Amino acid sequence: MNQLLDNRDLPTTVSTRSALEKYEKALEQLQSYHGDPVETIDAAIQEDPNFVMAHCLRAHCGSVMADSGFLDHQKESLDGAKAAAHVADDREKRHIAAIEAWLDGSFKQSVDILESILVDHPQDILALQIAHLSDFYLGDAQNLRDRVARVLPSMDRSSSEYGYALGMYAFGLEECNEYARAEEVGNHALDLNSKDVWAVHAVAHVMEMQGRQNDGIDLYTTRENDWAPDNGFAIHNWWHLALFYLDLQDFDKVLEIYDSYINDGSVALEMLDASALLWRLYLMGQDTGDRWQVLADKWEKSVDRETYYCFNDCHAIMSFVASGRNHLANKVIGMLERSAEGESYSAFMTRNVGLPLGRALCAFGEGKYGVASELLSGIRYTANQFGGSHAQRDLISQTLIEASIRAESYNFARALLAERAAKKSNCALTWQNTARVMNALQLRDEADRASRQAQELLSF
Repeated sequence: MNQLLDNRDLPTTVSTRSALEKYEKALEQLQSYHGDPVETIDAAIQEDPNFVMAHCLRAHCGSVMADSGFLDHQKESLDGAKAAAHVADDREKRHIAAIEAWLDGSFKQSVDILESILVDHPQDILALQIAHLSDFYLGDAQNLRDRVARVLPSMDRSSSEYGYALGMYAFGLEECNEYARAEEVGNHALDLNSKDVWAVHAVAHVMEMQGRQNDGIDLYTTRENDWAPDNGFAIHNWWHLALFYLDLQDFDKVLEIYDSYINDGSVALEMLDASALLWRLYLMGQDTGDRWQVLADKWEKSVDRETYYCFNDCHAIMSFVASGRNHLANKVIGMLERSAEGESYSAFMTRNVGLPLGRALCAFGEGKYGVASELLSGIRYTANQFGGSHAQRDLISQTLIEASIRAESYNFARALLAERAAKKSNCALTWQNTARVMNALQLRDEADRASRQAQELLSF
């Protein structure tokens, strides 16, 4: 078996240059979210069944879906990699070990193995991208930033991969609340490659966290041809655009985006965006027609799968609660309870955040708002252990505020809203909810001021 150098000058066990070129194409597809990297890498495997890194890339494609529906795909790919492991070098064997750990639910161990690869081979862009996405799934903001920072000096600045790494770094900076630097780095990445959808996403996150709704809308609408057509990450970016319109309470536009783009999602990563958007509308008392029923039909198909990533499971629960399918919500709770008894990192995430959040969502749907508020209060400072981004986990805070108001815990709600206004003062909903609370506390002047603030924000 030959060892050829890949485009990063890393020795790679492969029999033909042609198969290696297919690997490089699949890697570019994975980085750009354009095209089908699995179809491309399957062609490389057909040409060279002992191409270890081809099997590893195929398995990693399943891992980054964070969905039990892809477990068979991952296992098949892992088996192929193991069958060829006798010809693999140390780096390739560590990729195999990282995949096996992820499959076992040992998510943190998997990322630690990828980090060991990056320490020895900082040019390994596949290890970097998978570790970066894994950090996102684990809610590890510091490593979203610092893992990329550790390898950037070793990367070829003239390569397209350097730009993709900058996009990752921008997102890590944003998740560490370094907004100005994140926007600067993200825009630099877009200067290098206008079609870098992860960099667009990073800049959008900055604008979301700063409440810059019009800037976010402008970012997405002026660059739509770069991030939207035929892109595997488009639904999530449409979700972000919808959030900007939601902050402006342009509900017709939000539902137009939902119906045109987000509703088409068929895998968990896409369906959770649908749940997260509809749940925000649900909290605001907006009529969404039969959309919950349609979405719950999709989630129901995954209920009998084993619990794998509780972030997904809680978004499935939202759809069951909002569509009145309490039996299915309770079924998922039972699955989470069983999962929480395990020893894996997945079980840790479930115990600490996923299970209490799932129970809180069910309590909210049953009108037990005090219970929901108490459960959500218990996880509000540890919710990062559940994975996702600040923008995604903001749904927990929004649900907590609404539960507290409905539970008539007005002093607590007032405190939460003051905290929220300090972080994102130009969101009309914050001031509308503040007015609700102040009226309930018979603080009429403060209620009037909050109402005027909301009206001013919505008048532009």
